[in-house]
Amino acid sequence: MNLNDPIINVFLLISFLSLLPAILIMFTSFTRIVVVLSFLRQALGGQQIPPNPVIIGLALFLTLFIMAQPLDTITKEALNPYLAKQITLEEALRRAEPPIKDFMLKQTRQKDIALFLDITKEQLPETPEQTPLRVLVPAFVISELKTAFEIGFLIYLPFLIIDMVVSSILLSMGMMMLPPILISLPFKLLLFVLVDGWNLVIGSLLRSFQ
Repeated sequence: MNLNDPIINVFLLISFLSLLPAILIMFTSFTRIVVVLSFLRQALGGQQIPPNPVIIGLALFLTLFIMAQPLDTITKEALNPYLAKQITLEEALRRAEPPIKDFMLKQTRQKDIALFLDITKEQLPETPEQTPLRVLVPAFVISELKTAFEIGFLIYLPFLIIDMVVSSILLSMGMMMLPPILISLPFKLLLFVLVDGWNLVIGSLLRSFQ
């Protein structure tokens, strides 16, 4: 198959665009960010506040911010030369792989890589950069989920304490029919605003990728 054929290139481009959501989830910081923001919403107890479009939009822009350096490298070394017809598609793909692999390796636990290497009966690569993508991608995703759950647990703690205090007060007052969330939600929002919660959460998320 001639990958320099314009028809083949158009087909590959359409295929790439159809796989873009999966690539966004599996190869970038998007998973960790959107899971943490979802935990934050659940901890606040605001149901659909912030709404899903806001969470997804914020997660997308934070992902672009975090992935700026790998994307710049891919654009300069792979995409621009390919569009200028200086290199082939195979060479462009080969050049695009190291920057994204480097990012993923920094965020992936060795334990998770070893798990998939053991399952696939692969030998331990001589260098981390030689880890095959079929091993690195799932290891990266479960590492991201573990980190997101750890951050989510820390976010939940102060709001859980507020819920427990409010529930205890309502129980001691005999107001068992009143949902605690109606009383605790304003206090949780007040706490979140007073400590500048968005700045703390987003700042912690960004620093967790460094």
